[in-house]
Amino acid sequence: MSLDNVVSDIRDEAHARAEEIRKEGERRAEEIIEAAETDAEELLDAREEKVERQIEQEREQALSSAKLEAKQERLEARRDVLQDVRARVEEELRTLPEGKREELTRTLLEEAAAEFDGGESVAVYGRADDADLLEDLVAEHDGVEYGGEHDCLGGVVVDSDDSRVRVNNTFDSVLDDVWEDNLKDVSGILFDQ
Repeated sequence: MSLDNVVSDIRDEAHARAEEIRKEGERRAEEIIEAAETDAEELLDAREEKVERQIEQEREQALSSAKLEAKQERLEARRDVLQDVRARVEEELRTLPEGKREELTRTLLEEAAAEFDGGESVAVYGRADDADLLEDLVAEHDGVEYGGEHDCLGGVVVDSDDSRVRVNNTFDSVLDDVWEDNLKDVSGILFDQ
């Protein structure tokens, strides 16, 4: 075999080996690209899933916040309506007809006076506009005198220095008790609960 043949054989083997290395490199490159594409798709899917979860969570939070805000606004509106109703009741009490005012004040004074012993000196206080009425009513009771003004819608506050007892039978105190006892029913009527 001649030297040219040997060189030619070596060259052919080198070309064949180079072709094998090139094909192996291409195959390996395709595997790497394919793995990278798969990893990229998985990463994209994971990110999309994470974003969708975050969007759903933010939507739920926004919905929950909106529901809470609506509930608070509803409660505020109800409170405003109840305050308006209470203000109307107070105005009705403030402007009771004279006969009805006298009847209620007489009853409240008699109930309060019953809390004291007959020998005690008792003072009766009431609304400034009711001074004449109160003076007439206390004249009907022994040991009871008109003591002056008390800031209220009507009714009486009766007290005695002898026993240090004070009875608040004002329209305000009666309204407070009735309001507290019936607030749930009033709310039910007003708001169809």
